[in-house]
Amino acid sequence: MNQNPETAAEEVQEPVCEETAAEETAAEPVTEETPDLQAELDKAKEALSQQETQYQYLAAEYDNFRRRSAKEKSDAYAKAKGDAALAFLPVFDNLQRALAAPCTDTAYAKGVEMTMTQLRQVLESLEITEIPALGEQFDPNVHNAVMHVDDPSVGENTIVEVFQSGFRTGEKVIRFSMVKVAN
Repeated sequence: MNQNPETAAEEVQEPVCEETAAEETAAEPVTEETPDLQAELDKAKEALSQQETQYQYLAAEYDNFRRRSAKEKSDAYAKAKGDAALAFLPVFDNLQRALAAPCTDTAYAKGVEMTMTQLRQVLESLEITEIPALGEQFDPNVHNAVMHVDDPSVGENTIVEVFQSGFRTGEKVIRFSMVKVAN
């Protein structure tokens, strides 16, 4: 441990000199490369910003497409269901007329009644409902007035007779009710 004081001073100074040299190198501004790097950084930030904007537009467009497709699918199902029900409504009308006609054969009348009950159940299962009409106020959104009658015993715009029942699925009218309205 007996060292020469001059050698010990040199050893201590060498690391100090290296640190000082490193600090001087880091502190020196690189004037030629800094503007180029800053320009590249600005370009990269601009490109990233454009990519983010494009991504947001694409994500919004996809979300709109997804919603529109789901709505179109739902509308197509509702339209197909309404069209199928519309094809069966003449059968409903004929069964309704058969029930209204006088009949002496009870078995026949019971068969027509059972068929009508089954048809009503099928329409209900498809969420197709009959539009209430008789005794209701006339609503041009769901009723089609084909006759008017002056009847002071009934309120104004009251439906007094139903010629053909109307049906709807949800808020969509499949067939308007044909009615006689009191003035």
